[in-house]
Amino acid sequence: MLEKAPGLGADEVVLDLEDSVPVELKAQARHAVAEALSVGDWKAGSVSVRVNGTSTPFYEDDVRAIAGAQRLDSVVLPKAEGAAEIERTAALLDDAAAGVARVRPVAIQALIESALGLRDVNEIAAASDRLDALILGPADMSVSLGFPSPDEGDRWDFVRGAVLVAARAAGIEAIDGPFLQVTDADGLLASAERAREFGFDGKWAIHPDQIDPLNQVFSPSPEEVAQARAIATALEGDSERGALRLDGEMIDEASRKRAELVLARASAAGLSAD
Repeated sequence: MLEKAPGLGADEVVLDLEDSVPVELKAQARHAVAEALSVGDWKAGSVSVRVNGTSTPFYEDDVRAIAGAQRLDSVVLPKAEGAAEIERTAALLDDAAAGVARVRPVAIQALIESALGLRDVNEIAAASDRLDALILGPADMSVSLGFPSPDEGDRWDFVRGAVLVAARAAGIEAIDGPFLQVTDADGLLASAERAREFGFDGKWAIHPDQIDPLNQVFSPSPEEVAQARAIATALEGDSERGALRLDGEMIDEASRKRAELVLARASAAGLSAD
């Protein structure tokens, strides 16, 4: 998996030291991940490592082993339940990488996976300027909340809404958790489309086959890009009115901001915004 990961071409690759690694193999996995970060032609937009949680005996060793790696862009902190955990991780990253010259500090992403984390999600989102994303973890969250399964359903609406509002208020990204049924292509698309409708910036993939469908869902369509460009052009060309009509629709400053978001997403996806 570590050999294949650099060439996947995903927006982000997350190397996992937590749930996918048995206890007896934690040290071996930690060494393998640290070594992988120092070699290979990583084509992903960013490379992250999900460390073990702050309450485990593996947490500090995980962070210290990877903090100085030049190819590390962020640390994913699982089961985040309070601002103190984010602050502790930021301090540990600084201490472990003291003396290492970096273009920018290693960022932190927080996995919201429990009732406690959901209750305090606003506090977590505002805990540090190193935090750049909140990620919804459906498997553990469904257990914590007593859902019968992590499958899709209306019961997830308030959970997604809480995570999204906290992320937006803090000015960071909101990422939906993975769709766990790897062979259910229709279910994946439905889950991704629901997350996009909620306003999420992206969704985790747990199998390479999920990457292309997710990129398709979260990338603006040519029609959306064309409409956004038309709105931006119309408003730029009319400085005397705060609102005007375009193709029968009233557009204003809010329309311009929405158009800018679409064009920014198009640019991030490598699509032409012209």
